[in-house]
Amino acid sequence: MKKLKIVFLLAIFMLLGLMLTNLMISSQAEDFIYDTVDNVPKNKVGLLLGTSKFLTNGNINLYYKYRIDATVELYKAQKIDFVLISGDNGSKSYDEPTTFKDDLIAQGIPEARIFLDYAGFRTLDSVVRAKKIFGQNSITIISQQFHNERAIYLAKHHDIKAVAYNAKNVSGRYGLRVQLREYLARAKASIDILFNVEPKFLGDKIDIK
Repeated sequence: MKKLKIVFLLAIFMLLGLMLTNLMISSQAEDFIYDTVDNVPKNKVGLLLGTSKFLTNGNINLYYKYRIDATVELYKAQKIDFVLISGDNGSKSYDEPTTFKDDLIAQGIPEARIFLDYAGFRTLDSVVRAKKIFGQNSITIISQQFHNERAIYLAKHHDIKAVAYNAKNVSGRYGLRVQLREYLARAKASIDILFNVEPKFLGDKIDIK
């Protein structure tokens, strides 16, 4: 019985910790995220955070589709001049940046205005590499609001002046599942900050111009 009490108390403390971390990250990002394109400050580079184009059932991933839409909106409104796509290219058969690039070109963004970061395995990698590899100290992050809040939190702790534009969110059961996973992702982000975790890969610098 005593062991059950200890387990229960530990579970309560962990839950409270997750909730407080979630609120802290949201509050730190509150003044730096935008829902309407007219209000977004202009930046040279928009950092588009990667995700898969298709779900396991073969349907289009709406997180992907809405990020494409948001990026095109920013570019056509002249709020960004270049797009840096950062995503996972962990194998020859899985290449998030190139997939995004092809669809952005199809939507009218010139290829010369698109740069690819193939080592954006995590949000931390994407944000830090935008500064250390691609030389950007000021960026506009593009993803859904929950993801943008975490990315802004990471950017602030790496001395990057960042704002974010919220792509349309996804509702329903799938959206809820992603939102729940975000609690754990935020806890991991705070631990990464605490221990000064660096990206998996760095490498040679690339000029965006």
